[in-house]
Amino acid sequence: MRFSLSLVAALVGSAAAATNCDGLNQIKKECSSQESFYKRDYFYVGGNYQYNTALSSDIWVNAMYVEKLTGLGGVWRPYPIVLFTAGVPSGAGWLNTPDGRKGWASYFLDNGYQVYIVDQTGMGRGGQNDIASWPLKLATTVKITENAYTAPELINPYPQSQNHTQWPGNGTQGDPAFDALVKSMIPITTNVVLQETTMRAAGCALLNLIGPAFTISHSIGSTYPLLMSDECPTLLKGNINLEPGNIPFQSYVGNSTVPAVGRTTSRPWGLTNTPIGYSPTVTTPSEINTVTVGNDTAALRSCIMQASPIHTLPNVAKVPYVLLTGSASPHITYDHCMVNYLNQAGVSTTWIKLGDVGIKGNAHFMFLEKNNMEIAAVVSKWISSIVGW
Repeated sequence: MRFSLSLVAALVGSAAAATNCDGLNQIKKECSSQESFYKRDYFYVGGNYQYNTALSSDIWVNAMYVEKLTGLGGVWRPYPIVLFTAGVPSGAGWLNTPDGRKGWASYFLDNGYQVYIVDQTGMGRGGQNDIASWPLKLATTVKITENAYTAPELINPYPQSQNHTQWPGNGTQGDPAFDALVKSMIPITTNVVLQETTMRAAGCALLNLIGPAFTISHSIGSTYPLLMSDECPTLLKGNINLEPGNIPFQSYVGNSTVPAVGRTTSRPWGLTNTPIGYSPTVTTPSEINTVTVGNDTAALRSCIMQASPIHTLPNVAKVPYVLLTGSASPHITYDHCMVNYLNQAGVSTTWIKLGDVGIKGNAHFMFLEKNNMEIAAVVSKWISSIVGW
């Protein structure tokens, strides 16, 4: 006897109705997946052979893991979507949410896109690139996750935190959705210089195979499309950035009620740890003059900007760039630094503050929060404005 997909779904749905399918319970065989139907292939792109003395043999290193998802409804959009997380969680974070709802991969599959999900080199399923530095560093802790991502309102490190309402749970240790997120927080590489170098190469190798494409990236994952824009700008149709993890010349980790805590010197090339194509040419970071702008407060952070002479980023400027910021996220206090720096460097940047378009209550992991599909629709609208459909 042959069964249609709709009949199978009905039978599974009937069984699920009598079963608790909330959150992790969706793993039970009686529960129906919220993801859209798709075909899945996987590939490894980029990298190279490297001789390993301890093993007395060549091994393959620096590869980027790529999943290709094709919706059963077909592909009718001409440009694919490539999804980058920060590496924590891995690319699997685009599939569904910690409480079991449909993720962004399904949203774009439903809207006719070919979807690619990436695990960066040196983390997740990506090829390890610095074995000498093992063990890899932990990406986050319970304290950082609670204070910066899922429940910043509890410690009130900035006034906007009190507007956070969209995490699917109470956002603290022991809550099912929180625990599911923390389980997915995998170790990341300690060698950010090598990772940026290998991702620049592997990312453009992928786009040479599938491009041009739109990239959607979250947090520190936004560094890699930026480097790809510098390396192969004609292969990108646009960069969509969900609260990029870049603060010019600095790193900001976690949250604190003390404004200066957590800010450290980083990214000597302004937006990256590795050379990027400035004009006039910059051969060493010391050639970039800087100045601190603004008073540093909990509600609005100061920024490090270029001082004269200003160096622009002509290749990066060839790719349309949009940045989305949640109204209750720590990033609402400092994403203006990224926007202003890009504009200063000649990169015309669209900044969508979600609160200004009626989408309120989001913190940093907006693509996992309760209104994630509303935010995906904002991204889809921006893509339409670029390609004219």
